[in-house]
Amino acid sequence: MGQILSEDELIIRLGPENRNGRRVVFTNGCFDIVHPGHLRSLEQARALGDCLVVGLNSDASVRGLKGPARPVLPEADRAAILASLAAVDYVVLFDRPTPRELLARLRPDILVKGADWNIESIAGREEVEAGGGRVISVALDPGYSTTNLIDELRRRALLGKSSELKNPAEIGKPTEPGSSG
Repeated sequence: MGQILSEDELIIRLGPENRNGRRVVFTNGCFDIVHPGHLRSLEQARALGDCLVVGLNSDASVRGLKGPARPVLPEADRAAILASLAAVDYVVLFDRPTPRELLARLRPDILVKGADWNIESIAGREEVEAGGGRVISVALDPGYSTTNLIDELRRRALLGKSSELKNPAEIGKPTEPGSSG
């Protein structure tokens, strides 16, 4: 089971001088409702190194990015869910829109984002590359999107059709970069 750490605890544990040769992989997101697409992306990221750190947007950060109705689950619950996944070694909350400052301190060997992000526009790319790391895109499972799933649940709630929930993979692909939920 993974551990939930503060930024300072994470740097003490996995800062460049404390890695003991371990290759640190970092990914981040809101992880508002964890779905199979998230699971596969996290497994792909974990396979790239010796330990996976997941940067988790705080509740305030999610509201700033996604609007006042989000997150659906509070940060403590989202962190606990992520930490319980076999692929995740560490979860760290950050309260800013992006993990740029955290990445500058941690200097992971690999920063992983979904293929829906243009590598040139990934926040923290410059900091990771300046520290000798690299940025890797992982393929996304088509159709899985937290935002689209939430929209579908709201639509169904308005229509009162609880028995007709579509397969999440059929709900629809993200329509813009970085909108995978």
